[in-house]
Amino acid sequence: MAKAAAVLDYRARAQRRLPPFLFEYLDGGSYAEVTLRRNVAVLEQLALRQRVLTDVSSIDLTTRVFGMDQALPVMLAPIGLAGMNARRGEVQAVRAANAAGVPFCLSTVSVCPLAEVSAATKAPFWFQLYMIRDRGLVRALLDEAQDLGCSALVFTVDMPVPGARYRDYRSGLAGAPGLRGAARRFGQALAHPDWAVDVGLRGRPHHLGNVAPALGDKTGLEDFLGWMRTNFDSSVTWRELDFIRSHWKGPLIIKGILDPADARAAAQTGADGIVVSNHGGRQLDGVPATADALPPIVDAVGDALTVLADGGVRSGLDVVKLLALGAKGVLLGRAWAYALAADGEAGVAHMLQLIEAEMRVAMALCGRTRIADIDRSMLVSDEI
Repeated sequence: MAKAAAVLDYRARAQRRLPPFLFEYLDGGSYAEVTLRRNVAVLEQLALRQRVLTDVSSIDLTTRVFGMDQALPVMLAPIGLAGMNARRGEVQAVRAANAAGVPFCLSTVSVCPLAEVSAATKAPFWFQLYMIRDRGLVRALLDEAQDLGCSALVFTVDMPVPGARYRDYRSGLAGAPGLRGAARRFGQALAHPDWAVDVGLRGRPHHLGNVAPALGDKTGLEDFLGWMRTNFDSSVTWRELDFIRSHWKGPLIIKGILDPADARAAAQTGADGIVVSNHGGRQLDGVPATADALPPIVDAVGDALTVLADGGVRSGLDVVKLLALGAKGVLLGRAWAYALAADGEAGVAHMLQLIEAEMRVAMALCGRTRIADIDRSMLVSDEI
């Protein structure tokens, strides 16, 4: 099979390879998916300022985030159930990220547990935390991540309750408990034999490794979704950062910030960074696109925090635009998950190569040669 020409080519390949219940979980958003589409549309509408006759013979994409050097100003965002997209998917993804010189962030609800991912890479990776009612389990996860040398903690705060994701009900991932739901998913898997053999059979166990102790013998997908609804803690407040800080000594990044007031609160409570994010349009539909929310948040916190962003990124052009709006780094979500589903580790590695190549072209044609040179003056609109 020929290599993908663009990141979105991997989306089409992922759709062909994955059973519908997994593809729709990866691809979908909440409610009518207005925010999901808005994330992409707002980035598409931003115009870059082309400049000419500037020496762009040497483009440097390296950057430094939280004291670590990176080859590119991007990170692989935490993706739940990514290990179901390819055989031991998180392990394949962390290897690709390591080879490319960018951070990988492991989700709390990954298939591969912390120890398995740590054993697969020599470079430190990030860990993402959801606040669970069982503080003993949270404490154990933080201690394990610390012991394994994870270099940053991403605390996701925009999911006190799961969003209403209608595609999951239509596909059979949710709302079809017991044998009926399992039979429907099994039939979808049989209709996708490449996935069924590579992941369904050879990719076992299909447990959520990090929360397996809490699930016990209830390891089915419907058990996991039900467990999320009842065990994610909706009573969490800013005071919870004291508990996290008592068990985590490295950089702490709060993910899911959309309002300048929350960004200022994050700075006041001692966070090191934030991710401006609407959870990829998967939580509250109708909220602002990340690209719209980012500039006022950057203005509100200045250099008090390292501001990262995600949402709607489908190309290196999109990365450059978010950097121009003030982000110091950009988390890639669906982009790497599509590539993983389509072609495993090789797909993720190639996706990062595509992002890099597109960034180089965009920077050259805008007359910028270093990441530090990217700012709002690269954008045509005077309102940005």
